[in-house]
Amino acid sequence: MRLVDSHAHLDFPQFDADREVVIERAREAGLLAILNVGADLASSRAAVALADRHDFIYAAVGVHPHDAKTVTPAVLDQLRALARHPKVVAVGEIGLDYYRDLSPRPVQRRVFAQQLALAAELGLPVVVHSREAHDDVLAALRDWQGTGGVLHSYSAGPERLEEVLALGFHIGLSGPITFPKAHRLRTVAAAVALDRLLVETDCPYLTPVPHRGRRNEPAYVRYMVEAVAHARGTTVETVAQATTENAQRLFGLIGKRHGDTENTDAS
Repeated sequence: MRLVDSHAHLDFPQFDADREVVIERAREAGLLAILNVGADLASSRAAVALADRHDFIYAAVGVHPHDAKTVTPAVLDQLRALARHPKVVAVGEIGLDYYRDLSPRPVQRRVFAQQLALAAELGLPVVVHSREAHDDVLAALRDWQGTGGVLHSYSAGPERLEEVLALGFHIGLSGPITFPKAHRLRTVAAAVALDRLLVETDCPYLTPVPHRGRRNEPAYVRYMVEAVAHARGTTVETVAQATTENAQRLFGLIGKRHGDTENTDAS
């Protein structure tokens, strides 16, 4: 199968001991691309550096809502500079997290708006984190004049699906869709138009069955494809092809290799 992992964190320390082995395993598993997503300024820099070293790895740059309190005008300027790298295809991981509240909610909302504005300025899609903050996330996206994106590791349930899709966003499905009690997620997987679905690992987190309890990695994205196919009553090959094409289209992955310049001044 030809696959894309649309959300990974390969720069995280959980991979320090065997990162290159994990990357090679992903290539051997049929992955055409991995989107490595930044979580703060340092992680965004590392994501770009990793994408620079591997032709099938791409980067998103941004600050996760947990670290929103660290964002200053200088940080935004540095993200803007990073985002002009040819292997950067999105702004993310950005959004709101009212579950852990590691940054004050007003600060999260301000920084989310600032990074949405940055993505619109650069003509890049966004990778959005939304945890127990769906009302405020969707309100921000309704007002955004950008180019679309994905609600990664979707958790808003089937009742918010129509609104998310009406905004032009994709739905990212990760390891929890393989969990035995994830009936609502499988309902979402069955209801979404196939051309709006992405699959992701969010590694090293959210490890799918049958590897749950261990570190996740991009090669495991096939388990999400299998779970989506089962929920939709279709073939694994159909879901693999569609989700791969969706990721390539949303993030402009085709042709983006080290040394390309076509995305360095997007607007």
